[in-house]
Amino acid sequence: MHFVVMGCGRVGSTLAVDLVNRGHSVAIIDRDPAAFRRLPEDFPGQQVTGHGFDRDILIQAGIEEAHAFAAAASGDNSNIIAARVVRDTFGVSNVVTRIYDPQRATIYQRLGIDSVAPVTWTADSMLRALIPLGPHEDYSDSAAGISLIEVDVDDAWFGTSVTDVETATSARVAYIVRANKGLLPQPSTVLQDDDRLHMMVPTSRATAVQRILNHPPTEDML
Repeated sequence: MHFVVMGCGRVGSTLAVDLVNRGHSVAIIDRDPAAFRRLPEDFPGQQVTGHGFDRDILIQAGIEEAHAFAAAASGDNSNIIAARVVRDTFGVSNVVTRIYDPQRATIYQRLGIDSVAPVTWTADSMLRALIPLGPHEDYSDSAAGISLIEVDVDDAWFGTSVTDVETATSARVAYIVRANKGLLPQPSTVLQDDDRLHMMVPTSRATAVQRILNHPPTEDML
């Protein structure tokens, strides 16, 4: 498959190399030809100098045959414009853009453009270290209003079943990390000591679900 990457900074160059190493063809665009020095000398992909939102530059990079496009330049505006041109003009539906402004990222997620928000991700990672108790967001689909969260579980929940947890929280157990290995649970799966619980919940109820699991279960819950 062919991929087009805009921006040959640390993120874009790393992404381009990873795609090549997986056997894909890649064209990477940057307005500064010196940026291509970040690529290995034997990089087999196409290096295109220009603006990633310029239609002629995109065509030169093979956007008409591209499976996907990644906007990884340093500026939000450039990434947003390029993502919309690629999606609306060339009909590429698989578009991912890096956006530093979390509010903008949320808006464009709702418009169907997948966004990666480094500021939000970094803040969440630091929050996990500062406040070990959950809920900690693994992923959130802002358009659908659903989040995947890791929750802190009171010890009294160990020994109960996945069904017990789901009934008490009105949420779904997506997977369990047990002894550093992922486990896709059955309804009858029993929680064990030190299990790490990841759940699919309505985003608006994430805190409420965590509050329930922070306390021992009561008889009416089970």
